[in-house]
Amino acid sequence: MDPPASDDKVKPEKLEEAKEGGPLYHCDFVDTEIVYKIAQALLPGLASACVDNTMGGLFRTPAAVAVDIRREMVDYLFQRSENFVAESVVLEGGPDAEVSDHPYDFISDFIDDFSSSKRNMFSRVSGWLLSERREDRIDDFVQEMELNGFWLIGRREAVAQTLVKNVDFKNTFHCDMKFKSPVELAQHFCNCTFRIMNCMNEGCNSRFSAGQMDYHNSICPFKILPCDQKCSDSIMRRDMDRHCITVCPMKLAKCPFRQVGCQSTIPQSEIDQHRLEYLHSHLLYILQPIHKKASKEDLIKRVEQLEKLSSPGRLVSARDPRSLTFAIKDLEAKLGPIEISLKPKEAEEGGELNKRPEENAGLSPKKEEYIEPPNGKEERLASPTKHIQGIDSSPEKSAVSSPRQ
Repeated sequence: MDPPASDDKVKPEKLEEAKEGGPLYHCDFVDTEIVYKIAQALLPGLASACVDNTMGGLFRTPAAVAVDIRREMVDYLFQRSENFVAESVVLEGGPDAEVSDHPYDFISDFIDDFSSSKRNMFSRVSGWLLSERREDRIDDFVQEMELNGFWLIGRREAVAQTLVKNVDFKNTFHCDMKFKSPVELAQHFCNCTFRIMNCMNEGCNSRFSAGQMDYHNSICPFKILPCDQKCSDSIMRRDMDRHCITVCPMKLAKCPFRQVGCQSTIPQSEIDQHRLEYLHSHLLYILQPIHKKASKEDLIKRVEQLEKLSSPGRLVSARDPRSLTFAIKDLEAKLGPIEISLKPKEAEEGGELNKRPEENAGLSPKKEEYIEPPNGKEERLASPTKHIQGIDSSPEKSAVSSPRQ
């Protein structure tokens, strides 16, 4: 049996077959945001694996094993991501089963699995007892690698791009277009929704895919926007809140006469117009505590007198209750005391004055009574008192009259 052909002989044949029968040029654009997010997760994953692998060691430090563990980590992630589609079909029960389609979730699980596989016996025990100390050591090692430039962000993004392409089987986060010539590929680059773009807003250094432009514009802190309160200024999104509550002429403000009763809330630039339109009400608010016994009608008449006597703009120029009060007192000194109208009293009915004394005292009139005297003669008595006086019940008179009977 002849030995198999070497790689040098096989590759030209495959390339030639590919040129004749299939596409050669692939678009390599990947969603920039997801790539950056995965690249940021790689460094803490590596730090966790290095710390757990050297926990309790006297002569080994995380920095001493970082290079070897990084190589193992990249190989492990590539292998897991390449087998991901087959594993997901087997685990989920078929190609039509519903699985999560976000690459970051898959790759985060791969990183956690690799870090767990690197724990030694001591770290498995101390992971429960010294969890806070372990997290502190991981954070410190991440900062150390960033300061020393170990595994720069550009190299991590290259690894992240490959991982995304391997697990994004629905082609949601990367472009899978293929072309037969470089010219076609170059034309596609200008229109690919995953091509990298830089933010055009001054001061923003963000990079994103072309398909994310609208989303970035909706959150970019450096984008110039018209004022939310409809003033004439244009402000950066990050400075909008401060502008609206400090210097914006349309900032809502309370009426300067709020302490005397005006509860209006108006834009700051319209306060002068508000004082002009509501001068009548403000004058009433000031006069009420000054003339407490006056009725509302009297106060309204007084306000009209003040407005007629005042020179144009004098009362309107008062910016607060104190200045308006002084202006009112000066005008009232010329007008004199306020005229207070008294309410007419109800006339008493004449019948009430002509009532009989008994009725006025609340007593009913007495009735005449007829009482038969002892001698049998009828006698009309005007009152019970006369009847009692006509009958002598003394014992002396009774004794004298008894022998005659």
